[in-house]
Amino acid sequence: MIKRWLRFQHFDTVRFGTVEGDKIRIYEGDMFDAPTPTDYTLQLSDVKLLMPAVPGKVLAMWNNFHALGRKLGLEPPPEPLYLLKTPNSYLAPGATIRKPLCEDKVAFEGELAIVIGKTCFNVSEADAPDHIFGYTCANDVTVNDIIKRDPTFPQWVRAKGFDTFCPFGPVIATGLDPAMLVVRTILNSEVRQDYPINDMVFSAAQLVSRISKDMTLDPGDILLCGTSVGVGSMRPGSIVEVEIDGIGKLSNRFE
Repeated sequence: MIKRWLRFQHFDTVRFGTVEGDKIRIYEGDMFDAPTPTDYTLQLSDVKLLMPAVPGKVLAMWNNFHALGRKLGLEPPPEPLYLLKTPNSYLAPGATIRKPLCEDKVAFEGELAIVIGKTCFNVSEADAPDHIFGYTCANDVTVNDIIKRDPTFPQWVRAKGFDTFCPFGPVIATGLDPAMLVVRTILNSEVRQDYPINDMVFSAAQLVSRISKDMTLDPGDILLCGTSVGVGSMRPGSIVEVEIDGIGKLSNRFE
């Protein structure tokens, strides 16, 4: 059964729960460790949505889709290639992506995001799904011109680490088969990306397993699965939305 988990603020209190139609079922405890449902509900319209998790780290994949790799003339990598999105870049659904002080073009990258549910280190591919809590939508916002500005040092973290450059949400969906999902990115009501997750070089389970051999992944950590064809720049005043059926729509304004 699919459940959609979210975090929210109601007056001065931060809570979490599941979406039930136009209401939220409030839970107590730890979202990732035996959360307990209560008898209390709230209207979705009465709360402020927050980031659905507070990750200790967000890792973003590069060249993880065959279609984009072919377009760029890249061979599929033998192992996951990834970078860090810094905590200052994390952004809630509905919040504003701020234009950085530089004058370079800012690009959207709609992506599926894996949310870790159990601490894992050196897990097998077969066991990896047991360590995945669920999936959410993400936008790996990037200033592409910065990446290769210095020929001696590719600046991936800087290009992707500006304030507000990692929106994700609005919910974490559990009970989904990621291979059946499709990511759509919509810029000012125009569909710019529409690609299947089953085109990934490394599946969700493979990403979790292989990265867990490098570092411990903790509950709430997020792996951005990478993006595919259709990435483009956005102008201030734009609305960018990342939509995945079964999860929902992440919407942010760029100013």
